[in-house]
Amino acid sequence: MMSTDDRMDQQALEWALATQEADFAGWDGLAAWLEADPRHSDAYDRALAAGNVMAELNALAAPVRTRAANDNIQAPVRTDRRRGWIYGAIAASVLAVIAVPVWQMRPQPYTVATAIGETESIALADGSRILLNGGTRVTLDRRNIRFARLDMGEALFEVRHDASDPFVVETGDVQLVDAGTAFNVVRDADALDVAVSEGVVIVNPDAENVRLPAGRRALVDTTSGKITVSDVGFDQVGGWRSGELSFAGTPLAGVAAALERSLGARISVAPALAARPFSGVIQIRGRGAADLADIAPVLGTRAVRRGDRWELIGADATP
Repeated sequence: MMSTDDRMDQQALEWALATQEADFAGWDGLAAWLEADPRHSDAYDRALAAGNVMAELNALAAPVRTRAANDNIQAPVRTDRRRGWIYGAIAASVLAVIAVPVWQMRPQPYTVATAIGETESIALADGSRILLNGGTRVTLDRRNIRFARLDMGEALFEVRHDASDPFVVETGDVQLVDAGTAFNVVRDADALDVAVSEGVVIVNPDAENVRLPAGRRALVDTTSGKITVSDVGFDQVGGWRSGELSFAGTPLAGVAAALERSLGARISVAPALAARPFSGVIQIRGRGAADLADIAPVLGTRAVRRGDRWELIGADATP
């Protein structure tokens, strides 16, 4: 698992690389990131220094060739031990300046993932932010900072609106387009839940074109493609951030998945109970895997250990 310092260095390097682009317009986002933690400024300076060293390294690495008087004859490449020594020294200094893998400096898609029970905040160069709940993976692209793919789990998107360049989230076969937005997305095995607290989200603009204003949510059956729209309380959107999980007719299998992401415990549901609906609020602030036995009765179930995981069974069932 990436440490906090490694994660900070990675973010600093991403900002440093982004600011080198001619059309970079994320200065407000950069300023906010720098002000969020006094250590960010030093990390950013180190990342900029690393970029300068890399440029010098590339220049020194180029072989020096000389031409003979006869332009048709190429003189052999002149090697220089001193050049080789400098090359190695600079390469070593780069490794000392930054503690992130070299491949992360390439302009290519990359993923950010959290383990169950772990959360993460991603600051994008345009000022947008993605908050990841536990057990979540997103794929991003440094060449297109207005795109994200939610591969699994739950994420809250706080998008800086740009009508000329909408932010697009893809998850499975579903596309979500922002219209000045804060919205929460949950991707489970067979369903997608999109809830909006600010602005508007458009679900599949090239197909169903369902518009979700603030206070509305869409449940997408990823098997049939059916989309069901309903109301949602503003305080329930991304409630996991404040330690409160709200459910309205959610199958227990979905409730278990939500608890798993937040509590950091593997949780399954007895097959006979998986589809049973649950409505209510569960407080999870300050709670962990060991508290599942106390939470289970709220769901009308009992939690039993099954090796390295928990199973929710009927309250009167035999373990």
